[in-house]
Amino acid sequence: MSVINIEHLTRDYGGGKGIFDVTFQVNKGEVFGFLGPNGAGKTTTIRHLMGFIKPKSGHCEISDLDCWKQREIIQKKLGYIPGEISFFEDMSGLEYLQFINNYRGNCSNSRQNELIERFELDPKGKIKKMSKGMKQKVGIVAAFMHDPEILILDEPTSGLDPLMQSRFIQLIAEEKKRGKTILLSSHMFEEVERTCDRIGIIRDGQLVAVDFVEALRERHIHRYTVRLQSEEMAQAFAKDFNGVCEGLNVNVNAKQSLEEIFMHYYGGKK
Repeated sequence: MSVINIEHLTRDYGGGKGIFDVTFQVNKGEVFGFLGPNGAGKTTTIRHLMGFIKPKSGHCEISDLDCWKQREIIQKKLGYIPGEISFFEDMSGLEYLQFINNYRGNCSNSRQNELIERFELDPKGKIKKMSKGMKQKVGIVAAFMHDPEILILDEPTSGLDPLMQSRFIQLIAEEKKRGKTILLSSHMFEEVERTCDRIGIIRDGQLVAVDFVEALRERHIHRYTVRLQSEEMAQAFAKDFNGVCEGLNVNVNAKQSLEEIFMHYYGGKK
């Protein structure tokens, strides 16, 4: 069952900028990776989902709610990390989190405190004095602290050090096990590869691929046949490289990484 539904979404800014006839769904309990470089259309798509932009054509829904007409309901229910987080800079981290909590009408702070501890966030200082990484942690806590069933995350680990990136990936894995529905926009291949069930690759505002990660790998396998001097050598080679031995010949399949597949769609195929 699809929870996030985008149908023929188009927003043409002119000069080839925007998104064009974008269609995909994110199913309940699925982590969907949205891959593309800066300017490809990831954030424009997400802003439509959040109800920040009215579609020029096409439509998008979250839990059967129209993302433009019912945006206030959607924004209170889901967890969201924008690509560029805007804060009230004179607030402390705690004041900002309380402000978001009041907006949503939630009361419990138990989840908030657990996340603050997990990401080693000191929320007492003024936001304007925080580093990029510390501000990102505030954004993560704000997105997850009300335990939403649906999360839309736009470059969520931007500015985090490798340790905190790893903890975030672990958090996504835990939320996935709990049946959460997550749209994860990223250009970090390890992050997507370790967490996502399916991925969509967007190029110049158009989706060029949507499929399961393993299915994409299967479509982009490199197949080789290596001929050895003896059957003994062929059998040893086949064992070492997980190949299939046929007399002196060994057939080998080499799967590409997600990054290599991505570069194929962006003209980087060698």
